[in-house]
Amino acid sequence: MGKEIKAVILAGGKGTRLYPVTYEIPKPLLPVKRRPIINYLVDLFRKNGVEDISVLVSSDFKEEFVWWKKRYYPDGKIELVEEPQPLGTFGGLIFLKEKLGGSDFFLTNGDELKEIDLKEMVAFHQQRPEIATIALIEVPNPQDYGVVLCESGRVAEFLEKPANPPSNYINSGLYLLSKEIFNYHSGPTFCMIEKDIFPRLAKEGKLAAFSFKGRWTDCGTWERYEKAIKNW
Repeated sequence: MGKEIKAVILAGGKGTRLYPVTYEIPKPLLPVKRRPIINYLVDLFRKNGVEDISVLVSSDFKEEFVWWKKRYYPDGKIELVEEPQPLGTFGGLIFLKEKLGGSDFFLTNGDELKEIDLKEMVAFHQQRPEIATIALIEVPNPQDYGVVLCESGRVAEFLEKPANPPSNYINSGLYLLSKEIFNYHSGPTFCMIEKDIFPRLAKEGKLAAFSFKGRWTDCGTWERYEKAIKNW
């Protein structure tokens, strides 16, 4: 799997909910058990045979990520790709179109801890006709996240932070995308894959959902970050 599947980690966000610390340190480099959050993602991919990893970073923190790579993965096949301006969770992929356009690839948020069998997710994705697959995780507080409704493994609807969630399954921030996803890319402009791309794919019947049972923690707020430090 590692020879044909690549991965992209989104690490260019501002981390506004963790200000003032993230004025100085990008959120994916914040430590959990004295290891940067992003290390858990890199190690997850490597454990599942994905070695070719690109990290989308902001211009403001390029030097910090260069230092990170030298310290933790000096010999790893990790490419740092700089976004000249914030482009959301989808816009920056345009800089990787040539590299990624020929095969399936993973895309993940850079501020979450995940335990998931990526090989099972690949097998699921490749046997279905949809061009994108979202990894879903069951949580006790779905009202705080984007709830995903499915029919026969296909995404039917997104509900953003519903007051009365009809399901406990949410978007875990990990996706497996086929090359056809670039047909929906309009260029280096700000674009959010969750809000601008996935609802469109769902309407067209081109978005699948893969549920997994492993641990998952979002580190995006102080409360959730503290939970990650205590539980991982």
